[in-house]
Amino acid sequence: MDEAVRHYIDGVDPAHRPLFDRVHRLILAAHPEAEVVLSYQIPTYKVGRRRLYVGAWKHGISLYGWPQDQDAGFTARHPELRTSKGTIQMRPQDAAAIADDELLGLVRAALHA
Repeated sequence: MDEAVRHYIDGVDPAHRPLFDRVHRLILAAHPEAEVVLSYQIPTYKVGRRRLYVGAWKHGISLYGWPQDQDAGFTARHPELRTSKGTIQMRPQDAAAIADDELLGLVRAALHA
């Protein structure tokens, strides 16, 4: 992993670190070949031409960059987490109600090469 990415992850607020680590682990479980780099000042998971950006903010974790028609129905099931056309914001309490399989579906769809 890129040193800049490691530095970013090490700096994630301890209140949001378990959620960030969960998302990170699920992305790498779905796509172990993913290259993790810093882009737009946040960790970016690259698989082929696809990108999934994962940022930690004061509210929790935001996901960006998936093709709008390729989220495995995640935003339809959780419209309250979608804050704009291309952003999902999850607070730890939101993510607690979402199973790993559902997050994996989103990740697989988003990064399917």
